[in-house]
Amino acid sequence: MFLDTLTDLVGTMGIANMDPRSAIMIVVSLVFLYLAIGKGFEPLLLVPIAFGMLLTNLPLSGIFDSTTEPMGLMYYFYKLSRWGILPPLIFMGVGAMTDFGPLIANPKSLLLGAAAQFGIFFSFIGAVVFCGFDAQEAASIGIIGGADGPTAIYLTTKLAPHLLGAIAVAAYSYMALVPVIQPPIMKALTTKKEREVRMDQLRPVSKREKIIFPIMVTAVVVLILPSAAPLIGMLMLGNLFRESGRTTRLSDTAANALVNIVTIMLGLAVGASAQGPSFLVWDTIQILILGVLAFMVGTAAGVLIGKLMYLITGGKINPLIGSAGVSAVPMAARVSQKVGQECLPGNYLLMHAMGPNVAGVIGSAVAAGVMLSMFGGY
Repeated sequence: MFLDTLTDLVGTMGIANMDPRSAIMIVVSLVFLYLAIGKGFEPLLLVPIAFGMLLTNLPLSGIFDSTTEPMGLMYYFYKLSRWGILPPLIFMGVGAMTDFGPLIANPKSLLLGAAAQFGIFFSFIGAVVFCGFDAQEAASIGIIGGADGPTAIYLTTKLAPHLLGAIAVAAYSYMALVPVIQPPIMKALTTKKEREVRMDQLRPVSKREKIIFPIMVTAVVVLILPSAAPLIGMLMLGNLFRESGRTTRLSDTAANALVNIVTIMLGLAVGASAQGPSFLVWDTIQILILGVLAFMVGTAAGVLIGKLMYLITGGKINPLIGSAGVSAVPMAARVSQKVGQECLPGNYLLMHAMGPNVAGVIGSAVAAGVMLSMFGGY
C-alpha cells in the first residue's frame, strides 16, 4: 500500500512528466533571463517573456491550459492578445511616451522609416516562395521584420492565429536583441568617415505642429487604410494626450501604469504560448529564421538609404540613423547613438535617430494595414 501511494505521488510530480522539448524551452527561458538580468538586454520585455516561458514548460503547472475548466491564468492573458485588445493599448502607451518632434522637424526621416520596412516584404516573399506558407501566414511572418511586437501580434491574430505563439516569441525576442543584431550590420555597411558625420541641430517644433500632427496622420492613414485604424488610432491618441497640454493625467496613465500593466500581461502571454511540444516544430524554426532575416534586411535597407541620403546631401546625413527605421522604440535609436559614439565620442545622434525610429512605428502599422487589406478577406 505504501509503495503504491509513493508511486502515485511520484507520478503526479512534474519531473516525472517532463517532455524533452519542454526541457529545451526551459533552458531557453533561463538564457533569456540571463540576457535580461545579467546583460541588461531589454529586461522589461525579456523578463516577463522568459518567466512565462519557464512557467508554461514546467510540467502539470496548468498555467496556460488545463484538462478541465477553467483554463490557466496565462490562457486568458493570451486571449486578450488574440482578441486584438492588448496590442492597441501598447500602441497608446507608446504614443504617450513618444516625441514626434524629430520626425516633424526632419520629414526626410519618413524615407528611412519606410526603407526599413523592406524587410517585411522580403520575408513575405521568402515565406511564400521558399517555405510554402500561404499568403496570410507569410504576411504574419513578414511583419516580424518591422521589429514591432504589438503590430506582429495584432496582424497575426487577424490572419494566422495558429502561428501566434511562434511569431510573438520571434518578434519580441528580436526586439530585445536589437543591441546584438544591429551593430555588426551597421558597421559592415558604413565607412568610418560616414559614421563620424555630425548632423546639424534640428529646428524647434511648435506646440501647434505637435498637436496637429497626430490628428492629421490619423485622418490621412485611416482614410487610405481603414484596417490600420486600431493601431494608428491608438498610437496617435496617446500622442495627443501627451501634446495637448490638457490631458496630463491621461498621458501619465497611458505612458506609465497602463503600458506597464499591459506589457506584463502581454509578455507573460507571449512566453507562455511557447510550449515545447507545440513550439519546437519545423514551422517554428522556419519562422525564427525568416524573422531574423527580415529584421537584418530591414536594418540594412535603412542604412543603405541613409548612405544614399549622405551622398545626396553632400555628407550631412549620418547613415547610422537609417538603422533606427525599424520600429523598436527607442532601442534602435539608442543603438545608432551608441555605434556613432564608439566611432566619434561626443557625436550625439539620438534625436536625429528618433525621427526614423518613430517613422518606423508608423510604417510598421501602415504595413500591417496593407497586409490586412490585401489578405484579410481570404
